[in-house]
Amino acid sequence: MPRGRANAFALARVFDLCENTRVLRVTEKDGGVLVDIAVKPRSPREGVGPVAADRLCVSVNAPPVDGKANDAVIRVLAETFDVQRSAITIVRGETGRKKTVRIMGVSAVAVARAAEDRLGRG
Repeated sequence: MPRGRANAFALARVFDLCENTRVLRVTEKDGGVLVDIAVKPRSPREGVGPVAADRLCVSVNAPPVDGKANDAVIRVLAETFDVQRSAITIVRGETGRKKTVRIMGVSAVAVARAAEDRLGRG
């Protein structure tokens, strides 16, 4: 078997093994992290987690009108990671439910712990 096909086969087997796992993509950059999130507006309870489709779910009470949900997302993330609201910015997806946020002063390990804690409770 040619070398490229063997590597592709091995890679396909790894993906098959990981098919049912939840993987959160977090990138450490410039003293903070970039995190892909999925926002659930008008939720009965606010909070962070679980991980769904490679994104950290963030539930907020606010409706997705006039930036209210974005403000609530920033507030919930600031409370969860114990940082100031000014340390959180929405990098992509300001008008959609799928967003990428930058959280300054937080490590990828802290984000992973928050996701794991939520999975353990939920």
